[in-house]
Amino acid sequence: MPLPFETPSLEKYETVIRALPFLPLYAPEHLLADSFRLYRDSELEIFYAPMESINRSAKIVIVGITPGFQQMEIAIRFARGALASGRTNSEACIEAKARASFAGTMRLNLIAMLNGIGLHEALGITDCGGLFDAFQFQLHTTSAIRYPVFVRGENYTGHTPRPLRHLVLREMIFSVLAPELAAVPDALIVPLGKAVEECLSALISSGLLNPDRCLFGFPHPSGGNGHRKRLFEENRDVLKMKAASWFAAKAIVPL
Repeated sequence: MPLPFETPSLEKYETVIRALPFLPLYAPEHLLADSFRLYRDSELEIFYAPMESINRSAKIVIVGITPGFQQMEIAIRFARGALASGRTNSEACIEAKARASFAGTMRLNLIAMLNGIGLHEALGITDCGGLFDAFQFQLHTTSAIRYPVFVRGENYTGHTPRPLRHLVLREMIFSVLAPELAAVPDALIVPLGKAVEECLSALISSGLLNPDRCLFGFPHPSGGNGHRKRLFEENRDVLKMKAASWFAAKAIVPL
């Protein structure tokens, strides 16, 4: 089925974002509004956030399930600031996404886990924190469902409904995520958690994704994931070996 909305862009939402009041922090009433809503049914709502930029030269792709409200707020706030300072839509979108991706304590957990499987060594950098700073050119971040999803006003976790069992979410995986991953063909993909793994497995089964690219078994880095540390320790050696093999096959030369 086709998506019930056009794949959005910052250009389409520039006027709405510019019209927001200048605030240090936006509340749900500012952003979870009709002006940003892409879709709504009895189960969920989907809203726009400037998350569409693609780093085609990336060596690592990190895939979450969907941006939460915190990431949505940061992205829109920084996009507004970038537009107000005279930057182009493309520049504003890149800035917004870089600021918002996995923001908060989750990013700190994620960086520690990436270091734990030796990705900094494979990429020739001292710490994977650099992927969110000086070495951003090696990183592409995205979500199985690119745009923020909410269930009864709460962040969607990928469980109710399951993304592959909801027609619109499933279509976003196949028509938005699949071509996005294909646009970054040389990057190792790190799916965060089981829900994302299920989405990528569906693309693999359909012949749209190379399974060798996918670092399955990487736990979701959220502090709310009570099994994160145990699962990571159980899977660490296999994850490290697969990542090293991928970069060896790609002949990645450390900087």
